[in-house]
Amino acid sequence: MNQLSPSAQKIQNLLNTLGYDYVVIEHAESTRTALEAAERAGCELGQIVKSLIFRGKTSGKPILVLTSGANRVDEKLISEYAGESIGRADADFVRQVTGFAIGGIPPVGHIENMETYLDEDFLQFKVIWAAAGTPNAIFELKTEDLQKMTAGKVVKVKP
Repeated sequence: MNQLSPSAQKIQNLLNTLGYDYVVIEHAESTRTALEAAERAGCELGQIVKSLIFRGKTSGKPILVLTSGANRVDEKLISEYAGESIGRADADFVRQVTGFAIGGIPPVGHIENMETYLDEDFLQFKVIWAAAGTPNAIFELKTEDLQKMTAGKVVKVKP
């Protein structure tokens, strides 16, 4: 087995610590986009977990939306759940609250705890794939475990 980069190893260690036996796979090619990740994983686009960070416009708090790779997030819906208007977070804010760069944000292991919403469309799949800390590292997991490990609220995220 190849040695993982430090960010990918951090996620592997966290998964192990949480009691999961999932394996982080670091590819030579990019998994930065949902389409690239689906190609590397050999799965449907809808099985890719996109980790999107939004920022409350009033509170400034980070909000994590874990959405299917096939979906676009309706910011108005997320604003309703969050109780305030939201906006996309910039790259600096994302790194500050997660510890990871855009394109490799995992669903767990962030610097800050944040309000988390899970796309209800994941429920149609037994397994899904998520980023693992770098723009070319992913891991497969059971859909039910995503909710367990993130304590995210399952909601409708698309228009």
